[in-house]
Amino acid sequence: MRITPRSELQSRIEKLQNLMQQQGLDAVLMLQNADLFYFTGTIQQGILYVPASGEPLYLVRKDLDRARMECGLKEILPFKSPKDLPGILSDFGYPTPKSAGMELDVLPVALFQRLQKVLDGCAISDASSLIRMVRSVKSRYEIEIMKDAALQVDRVYKRAREVIRVGMTDLELAAELEFCARKQGHQGITRMRGFNSELFYGHIFSGADSAAPAFLDAPLGGIGVNPSIGQGASYKTIKAHEPITVDFAGAFDGYLVDQTRILCIGGLSDQLTRAYEDMVKIQDRLKATARPGVAWGDLYEDCYALACELGYKEHFMGSADAQVSFIGHGIGVEIDEFPFIARGFKDQVLEENMTFAFEPKAVFPGLGAVGIENTFWVGADGLKHITFSDQDLVVL
Repeated sequence: MRITPRSELQSRIEKLQNLMQQQGLDAVLMLQNADLFYFTGTIQQGILYVPASGEPLYLVRKDLDRARMECGLKEILPFKSPKDLPGILSDFGYPTPKSAGMELDVLPVALFQRLQKVLDGCAISDASSLIRMVRSVKSRYEIEIMKDAALQVDRVYKRAREVIRVGMTDLELAAELEFCARKQGHQGITRMRGFNSELFYGHIFSGADSAAPAFLDAPLGGIGVNPSIGQGASYKTIKAHEPITVDFAGAFDGYLVDQTRILCIGGLSDQLTRAYEDMVKIQDRLKATARPGVAWGDLYEDCYALACELGYKEHFMGSADAQVSFIGHGIGVEIDEFPFIARGFKDQVLEENMTFAFEPKAVFPGLGAVGIENTFWVGADGLKHITFSDQDLVVL
């Protein structure tokens, strides 16, 4: 178990403060677990108050002792209620801010209103994009943790090759792979930022179930075990000559990677085999073109155009009525971080040490889905693999 070094936390705070100064913000307040972990090294309940300059204050309701053990920041203070905030700021020589940013993409309205009331006269704006841009560029420390998560998903992939058999259910396969991951230190929680976005260890399904759309903003959905979940593995039994999707999120020491591999028993039809090969071609196109300075949206348009050229306009990234408008998503502490290799992101560009998962997939209702997914980091001269499992279509 790693404890985030103080030097890491200081660097992250300084990057955020630089952006805050550019935006004219006096302070940023953070309460969401993923952001707290990134900027404090722990998720103890409370508020992280980051001034535009000076030491941040981590105000902790529960549990203060754990916060002091796990957090490398200098000022970790007991905290009971938002109404105490102005007094604590005054004690440290910080005036009540005139302009402050909060995580308005995730902060509950009722909690926002309580904070707004105690920060009387403060203009509050959304700081989520600033926070997410800081988080999008990883340090060497972070990339090394993600490489450990990649080792985890490679072991999961190898276990899938060992246990898949005709007659087992998708749910049984998922349980085997989740057990394997847990023994390798998987943290059990896969964080997503989007509202109502929920994910367990990933998606394990076979045959037509892999082409079943779901509510989640993802190219594949699955049936799941009941409507309250509505995604993922079901009780369907695995058969020969159908695609078996192992789309698995590794999670280690707070960081995630995402990898998809396709397996089958006895081979696939020519149509599905060719589609798998074409999805790999689209990944290869990305690897040939993605560099620092290239717009996220331009990468999407180029790869989408290739998918259409190869004949997958009605099948790419979902079935015809359920297609998503992205091919890749940033990943780190959460599975839906910046950058997005997606339609419309023409003004944002790749930066060195950004990390993202790229997942070209072809979906055929009634038959199933095929595709590939890997997690990359952006090097000065192009993409570097974090996930690394054998990319061949596996025929058992």
